[in-house]
Amino acid sequence: MEEKRHVLEILQETKKAIEEREVSKIKDLSDKTIHSSAIYQQPEYVSIAVLIYSINKVLERKNYKEYSGYDGFLENAINRLYRAIDKLEKDKEEEFREEIKKLRRDTEKTAGDFKKHIKRVFEKASINKASRVYEHGISMERTANLLGISSWDLANYVGKTGIPEVNLNKTMTAKKRAKTALKLFN
Repeated sequence: MEEKRHVLEILQETKKAIEEREVSKIKDLSDKTIHSSAIYQQPEYVSIAVLIYSINKVLERKNYKEYSGYDGFLENAINRLYRAIDKLEKDKEEEFREEIKKLRRDTEKTAGDFKKHIKRVFEKASINKASRVYEHGISMERTANLLGISSWDLANYVGKTGIPEVNLNKTMTAKKRAKTALKLFN
């Protein structure tokens, strides 16, 4: 199964990049996951993209290291990734999905002052990654549902990014469609 192999590879590379604190690699891995999210439209793939992107943002912000809860968050993220990878390798897909959900829920249990920062990072990451899925042509409503965010928040963010202005999202005028149709049938 191509999608399983791809997700497994991304998770393994992410775990290694987190351990080695390779911030730019983590961001690239998050971007790769978005493509799978758009193709398969599986909530866990979107969650993986958000998780990876959030971890990237946490590692990017050097001042976060000063907060209590920072080290515990990263240690927990690595441990959850180990377990998720193990479950996926053993074809225990339901348990894999649960590990991904637990990783997201664990952020709510983050200790100290870091909790409010990590919560905000995840909120922004969800909206950011939703806009990238939307950019792949998935409807705004479907994209918002996949990420568990409101269509309003997504529309607000997308409106600021310029995604709607991309030429691929524009249709032909009625006159041009009629000319094209006539060419096809002549």
